[in-house]
Amino acid sequence: MVDPADRAGQRPAPSLATIARVFARHANSTFGGGSATTAVLRRHLVDRHAWLDAAEFDLGYALSRLTPGTNLLAFCTAAGWTTRGWPGALIALLAASIPCSILAVAATVFYGELHASALFAAALRGALAAAVAIMLSTAWVFAEPHARSAPRKALAVAPAAAALSLGLHRSPVEILLLAALAGVAWPVPPRSPEPPGAEPR
Repeated sequence: MVDPADRAGQRPAPSLATIARVFARHANSTFGGGSATTAVLRRHLVDRHAWLDAAEFDLGYALSRLTPGTNLLAFCTAAGWTTRGWPGALIALLAASIPCSILAVAATVFYGELHASALFAAALRGALAAAVAIMLSTAWVFAEPHARSAPRKALAVAPAAAALSLGLHRSPVEILLLAALAGVAWPVPPRSPEPPGAEPR
C-alpha cells in the first residue's frame, strides 16, 4: 500500500468525519455481500471523490481478498489507511462495522419469529433472486477496467479461474495465488490514471 504521507498534495485528503459518513452510509446500506459493497465504495472512493486511484483500489481489494476474516472490513481498513493513515483506517473500520453489527444482533434476536413467517420466507426468496443479478453486476464493475486495458489477458484469466473453481474445485486462495503468478508472468502496461472526480464510465 502507498504511504499516505507520500500522497500529500496529490489528491484531496478527506476529513475523518467525511470518511465516517461515506463508509457508514455505503458499507452498511448496500446488500449483496462484501464484493457488491466494495463495488459501490469504488464508485465513491475512486470515481466520485478521487480519494484513491485505480491502482490503489485494486491493490487494497486484492490484499483484502487474501486476508483472513471479513474481506469487506479488511478493504475498508486499507482504504481508510491510504487516505488518512491510521486514524482513517480506524474510522473507516468502525463506521463500516458498528451499524451493521447492531442490525445483525437485532436480526438474531428476532430470528425465531422471522423464520416462522411465510411473508419473511417469500421476501428471502425474492432477495436471493436479486442477489444473482447484483453479483453479476458487481463482477462487471471489477472486470470492466481490466477488460478494457488488457482484453486478451482478461479473456484468458477469467475463464481459467472459473474452470479451476467450478470444474476442479480449487480453493479461492489457490486460484488467487495462481492468478498472481499469471500477472507476474504476463505483465501489461499500466493503465493511464483517470482524472480526479471523473464520472464512472
